[in-house]
Amino acid sequence: MDADRLARLDALLDRQDIADCLTRFSRGMDRFDRALFLSAFHNDATIAAGAFVGGPEALYDWASALHEDGQVATHHNLLNFTCEIDGDTAHSEQYYLFVGRNRDESNWIAGGRYIDRLERRDGAWKIALRTNMIEWSGTVPTLPLPFADVPGIGDNGLPARSADDPSYQRPLTNRRAPFIP
Repeated sequence: MDADRLARLDALLDRQDIADCLTRFSRGMDRFDRALFLSAFHNDATIAAGAFVGGPEALYDWASALHEDGQVATHHNLLNFTCEIDGDTAHSEQYYLFVGRNRDESNWIAGGRYIDRLERRDGAWKIALRTNMIEWSGTVPTLPLPFADVPGIGDNGLPARSADDPSYQRPLTNRRAPFIP
């Protein structure tokens, strides 16, 4: 393999490691998985998100309490992603779409961008500085959850904001009987 291709492969692997880091943040928040959330940040990171400015542990405590008080479910969806890598420093911008099902049964939606400076330390890419640019928000009408009345719909597990969520099940198995409506 020629040197140019090897360099491109290295850059691709770094970019994937950075994308995985950003995903750990979102999944960690949605599943209330503190360790996963914190694994996206260097311990000395600074985050500016809404009214909050501080470190990753304080951010988790603040944000998880905010989401626990306000919503029964949250989805931090990651969208467009750009990344510039220069040695052991990278700058990324990732669009996001946040959706929360509120405790009062309303639905909140917001969009913006995470703008991050990441650093590779001890071989691991993590966020060193994050600015959350919230660009819009609103509410959407509440409708009944689809298929909630289907017998056995929860046999494979129910959504949970913990390690009880089916996404943590290993190996993933199906407990539902075959059925074609």
